[in-house]
Amino acid sequence: MRSSDKPSPLQCDAPVLSQAIDYVLATPGKQIRAQLARASYGLFHSSISDGIVTVATAIEWLHTYSLVHDDLPAMDDDDLRRGQPTVHKAFDEATAILVGDGLQAAAFEKIASENSLSAMQRIELLQLLTRAVGFSGMVGGQALDLAGERQGLSLDALQQIHHLKTGALITAATVAGGICAGASERDLAQLATFGKHLGLAFQVTDDILDVTQSSEQLGKTAGKDLSSEKSTYVSCLGLEGAKTEAEALLRQALAAIAHYEQRAEPLRAIADQVVRRLH
Repeated sequence: MRSSDKPSPLQCDAPVLSQAIDYVLATPGKQIRAQLARASYGLFHSSISDGIVTVATAIEWLHTYSLVHDDLPAMDDDDLRRGQPTVHKAFDEATAILVGDGLQAAAFEKIASENSLSAMQRIELLQLLTRAVGFSGMVGGQALDLAGERQGLSLDALQQIHHLKTGALITAATVAGGICAGASERDLAQLATFGKHLGLAFQVTDDILDVTQSSEQLGKTAGKDLSSEKSTYVSCLGLEGAKTEAEALLRQALAAIAHYEQRAEPLRAIADQVVRRLH
């Protein structure tokens, strides 16, 4: 059975919406946020629980929703995502909006319904993730990003955008693993520091790849930032300066989890993958 033939874990009575859900979930991407949630959970427990599997899946649904909406003509207006036409191109804009809306709602429902997590854990996770994808996180960052087009932003302004647009959900994914594991407030703060630096490193690397890789390699439109006249880490720092910044952010992220020693090796491997990736 091909991945595209597998039934979707999400059900909808509207046939076209069901087809679109299957379409977007058939190409799950790199799953970095899910990997981070599971690896941060693994700092405290040696075996994976139903709770962390549920939360990791929900986080990826939130990430996928954000991509579906970001690609819309009113946002970043892109035709290619994960190596295939974007949802609004494969179907239509209304379907893409509804798929994104539905994925967001389904993610929160999935966490709220996970009985292997305590009621307090579920509340903490919902608070964490709603903040990360809302006005104080991803949505707010996208608004700042759109407003900053053709503005020649400073490095500080660029960092503010991407702490919110990209970094907030990466940080939340890392902290979510700790919440599922029952980690202490101190541990959660250290995971948040790791996630904050890694989130920016992810975006710096994205900006580098946008000017050094092809659309075929990236699975999305290369050179889009330049054509949209967006400020990027490459436009602010130059290509070599951006590479230096990514390495500095990686070192800062790794420093935040150094005291976990061997238990943090999976997190270190993911962080290294974020900065060394080619797509």
